[in-house]
Amino acid sequence: MDDFLDFLRFEKRLSPHTVTSYQTDLTQFAAFVLKEYELADPAQATHPLIRDWVVSLMSQSLDPRTVNRKVACLRSFFKFLLRTHVIGANPMLRIKAPKMARKLPEFVPEEALNRLLNTFEFEDSFAGRRDQLVLETLYGTGIRLSELLGITDDDLDLGARTVRVTGKGDKQRVVPLNPSLLAVIDTYRAARLAEFGPRPSSSPLLLTDKGQPLYEKLVYRTVKRYLSQVSTSAAHQHPHALRHAFATHLLGKGADLNSIKELLGHASLAATQVYTHLSVDRLKSVFEQAHPRA
Repeated sequence: MDDFLDFLRFEKRLSPHTVTSYQTDLTQFAAFVLKEYELADPAQATHPLIRDWVVSLMSQSLDPRTVNRKVACLRSFFKFLLRTHVIGANPMLRIKAPKMARKLPEFVPEEALNRLLNTFEFEDSFAGRRDQLVLETLYGTGIRLSELLGITDDDLDLGARTVRVTGKGDKQRVVPLNPSLLAVIDTYRAARLAEFGPRPSSSPLLLTDKGQPLYEKLVYRTVKRYLSQVSTSAAHQHPHALRHAFATHLLGKGADLNSIKELLGHASLAATQVYTHLSVDRLKSVFEQAHPRA
């Protein structure tokens, strides 16, 4: 298991969060095979044993997404064992993951976001300017939370109106910045300079009130605090909802799917196509305006 986790960290270069999830899933599987079958080595698990584990997970009324993630973890684990010659046959080839309904992404309505970003008076302080920049960047670029936290001053090219972000698998891409976001960046950096003085350009752009690098939980709390003022839905009050809003609103304004894919940093178009399901109203409107028999 340790060799597999090292493989995920150093060869696959998965995020620490993903590696931790895989470690948790494998630990649970190892505990199951030890308790139910007195098998100390999970690598020796057979197809019937793995199937029993999947059945036991489903009997706990877990979300199918959770079960599928655990099954995906075992697929990667046994594939690794086969490749490294620890086992001679892959027991996962006969395991079927449970079906799950396609879940459409939650996003904040355009008018709600405009109301927040255009009319809300953020505090004229370092914390207020930082909070504003967090919201404007997540919605204005569609980047992931991990990508936001990884931005340094060196990544910004204000003359070209772009920012370089590092996504999954350490893949980098360049994302455009809109004029209103550029203004917010300038205001924030002035507030940061006044609060903490000059900093190396290679250090994180976003800081806490104590001058430390901004972290995930603080971003979650920040986004929830502000979005709760324009939406009562808890599903809208998290950073990823702003990424979904970015993509959905672009599609609604006529952006093509391939461009949205590149902006989001998706590896395949399949991941981006989910947003087409959110634009039925726009398609109806186009049809009614363009078709001669509409």
